[in-house]
Amino acid sequence: MLDSDTDDSLWLRRFQPTPRATTRLLCLPHAGGSASTYVRLARSLAPEVEVLAVQYPGRQDRRCEPCADSVEALADALFTAVRHRIDASTALFGHSMGAVLAFELARRLERDADIRCTRLFASGRRAPARFRDDSGPATSDAAMLAELRSLGGTDLRVLQDEELVTAALPALRADYRAISRYRAAEDAAIDCPITVLVGDADPRTSLDDAHAWSGHTTVQAEVLTFPGGHFFLDANHDAVVDAVTSRLREDRATCADPA
Repeated sequence: MLDSDTDDSLWLRRFQPTPRATTRLLCLPHAGGSASTYVRLARSLAPEVEVLAVQYPGRQDRRCEPCADSVEALADALFTAVRHRIDASTALFGHSMGAVLAFELARRLERDADIRCTRLFASGRRAPARFRDDSGPATSDAAMLAELRSLGGTDLRVLQDEELVTAALPALRADYRAISRYRAAEDAAIDCPITVLVGDADPRTSLDDAHAWSGHTTVQAEVLTFPGGHFFLDANHDAVVDAVTSRLREDRATCADPA
């Protein structure tokens, strides 16, 4: 059974009680996203898996806090805040910007805390060393909103609500700026397996980009393809839950019987 301490600080949200969970999944949202992105996943994985969703500064109940200006700075702050929550029973799941943030968190956990996560689920993001100029949407609010409409990850009713858009723009600007500046070395790697999830029509992540994650782990990597674009998770929810559950069970069995 996992530690049931309920003091999750400003950074973590637990949406579903899971007192008997033996595996923990730390979930990191996409650019402009919030912890509530993972409410449905938390309910679907309970009671076997405890989902802790990360709430970045600068949004929702943390909207008065300054946003991080780089992926590295956000990873540093997150590491400091959550390292006490992560142990050998913890896996990481990140979508889009959250995928590279999860990768950077895993690197810091291994390097600075000698903690190896059971697995990294990298969703909807090309491999860390695959650079592409993503600065276009960050050049103006109009460009960012146009990008969100084209990717389909935001309810159009939200984008048509001027008050909601105004409230969301500061976090969006910061996240887009941070991810457009992100660079990772070709040899940057972690010591846990990586499962890459990608939509077969994602304009942001090609299958080649997805397979390139294999260069960022010292063990094995795999790519799982789903129908859809950049935000394929909702439409394929059940299949994603099955994929995550099966791999977490395999990892748990391996830990229990390493031979």
